[in-house]
Amino acid sequence: MTVTVGIDIGSGAIETVLFRIEGDKIEWLEKRVDRIRQRDPLKLAAQAYDEVLEKQGMTRDDVDYCATTGDAEMITFSTGHFYTMTTHARGAVYLDPEARAVCDIGALNGRAITMDDAGKVLNYKMTSQCASGSGQFLENIARYLGVAQDEIGELSKQADDPEVCSSICAVLAETDVINMVSRGISGPNILKGIHVSMADRFVKMLKSLKVRDGVMLATGGLALDDGLIAAFKECAEKQKMELDVRSHPDSIHAGAIGAAIWGAYRFEKLRAQEAA
Repeated sequence: MTVTVGIDIGSGAIETVLFRIEGDKIEWLEKRVDRIRQRDPLKLAAQAYDEVLEKQGMTRDDVDYCATTGDAEMITFSTGHFYTMTTHARGAVYLDPEARAVCDIGALNGRAITMDDAGKVLNYKMTSQCASGSGQFLENIARYLGVAQDEIGELSKQADDPEVCSSICAVLAETDVINMVSRGISGPNILKGIHVSMADRFVKMLKSLKVRDGVMLATGGLALDDGLIAAFKECAEKQKMELDVRSHPDSIHAGAIGAAIWGAYRFEKLRAQEAA
């Protein structure tokens, strides 16, 4: 039996999960999300780590492997660190065993990944450093429009004539939005236009990875944005892709899940080598 913790530090939040793994049996014990909000991510991660353990009556001494991913390389108490592509691929397969592609849509960037049924990465592609395809960009626009974060998806689905941003630069795209408001374009049509612009970029990334069909799972902070998922489906259809676009209630935890599972795998491998 292996007790393992996965910690994923992103640009906007930290996800922490606790697992107990024995052979093929994977038991998910605890999970939490902490919004960073200008706090020290390393201190926040340490606090989250101790609190998920405390809920199960455990301490750090009970953990066989503490695995980190994302921007967590500087954590001093971890056992090992895993690349984001690796953890999101494995976490996606855990959440949806049929998934063979994943789009991780984070606060500042995103990536499209293909993997096999064991969660091994086959190929991947990242967005450019420009942030107009990211969660932070969408959050900034929503704030400008006076829209709450949890209202974005529903408003987007009410659009009747979406206005798509022409620019891939976040700064220029925000200027586009200001111009749209001055022209009287409605909030739902602006938000749907942004969703379509973001989804189109990810769909084209998937296509460049030769993904034409199968299940694609959305992960990351925007995975539960219904408006974005709807735009994903529309863009895939326009590209004549038979893509089954899905999300999961725990999609935001995918990176931390993958880290924990790969951590347990590495721990067992090391233990087997020592016993040989």
